[in-house]
Amino acid sequence: MDLDFSEEQLLLRDTVRDLCAKHVPATIVRALENDPERYPEDFWKQAAQLGLHGMRLPEDHGGTDMTLLDAALVYAELGRALVPSPHFASTVLAGQVLAMAGSAEQQERWLPRIASGDGIFTIAWLEPDRSCGPKGVRAKALPAKGGGYRLTGVKRHVPYARSAERILVLARDEAADEVVFLLVDPAAEGVRLTQQLTVASDTQYRVDLEDVYVAEDAVIRGGWQLWDTVMHDAIVLAAAQSSGAARRTLEFTVDYALTRHQFDKPLGAFQAIAHYLADAVTAVDGAETLVWEAAWARDTGRPTAKLAPMAKLFAADTFRDVTATAQQIFGGNGFTVEFDTQLYFRRAKQWQMAWWDARYLEELIAAEVLDAA
Repeated sequence: MDLDFSEEQLLLRDTVRDLCAKHVPATIVRALENDPERYPEDFWKQAAQLGLHGMRLPEDHGGTDMTLLDAALVYAELGRALVPSPHFASTVLAGQVLAMAGSAEQQERWLPRIASGDGIFTIAWLEPDRSCGPKGVRAKALPAKGGGYRLTGVKRHVPYARSAERILVLARDEAADEVVFLLVDPAAEGVRLTQQLTVASDTQYRVDLEDVYVAEDAVIRGGWQLWDTVMHDAIVLAAAQSSGAARRTLEFTVDYALTRHQFDKPLGAFQAIAHYLADAVTAVDGAETLVWEAAWARDTGRPTAKLAPMAKLFAADTFRDVTATAQQIFGGNGFTVEFDTQLYFRRAKQWQMAWWDARYLEELIAAEVLDAA
């Protein structure tokens, strides 16, 4: 087993880290909290030049067709910097749905715009008081005269809805009892956007859909299985994001434990603090290894039905636990806005719940374990 990265992968990691450090410092992250639609424009433009917006999209539509492991390295760096952007929803989710199941016309029209960063897509999937699974998709897609659908429903936790050119809505065709994907213009009649404030202060919206007409050429079919396949790749990147943020949290907490003194000794000299940090580094190393394994398995054609949920569950839990440890070590300073600790602490909880929460991930893992028994 070789856990070393290639020179090209290390160069990719360092390039993205430098990009984030230059264009998304903590001051930018703070300035964009609760912003209704902005994201770091300089970062977005430079990411386009590096091909990051098309990193998992096909080359014949302007993408760079990265491996999942390479993409995980990118997302670990985005997590380190807490980069606020619609990249995950646009490239990782909507882009992959289009690439896997969109018509030739849809792909030709939309994928180059996503890959270049000129077009932003987002995902409307979760509904109030419903599960992360297929039964949670209850927005009604009723067949319209002449083709297409009339769409009615409510979606929550839709990232960057006001910045998006199109919202990819998961709805249920009740006649066929299957999930369909509808490309909705956020400015269309019957669409109402309401910003939601979250613990992470990120950009999310509630989307109310009232008898919205969606033409047949804006419909993508594939059922829940399509979404499940896309999500199993996506949660590996979400796990990488959490592991990168956990690693960064550990770094600045260790630095604080070495430089902050109590009773004429650094905090790290106290056994209880040292043991907290030992547990933290063990968990972070484990989370990273699980993420890399899940990505590698996907790239080599091995099954990830269990590995991908495990990576997301463990990495998100680790990020949450490490930030809680950081808050304990920083004490009252950790809760003040002058310190970055609270930025990571708040996002850790949000990321733990986002893109398949712990309960659904545990159900997926348990199903694989029990079915294999």
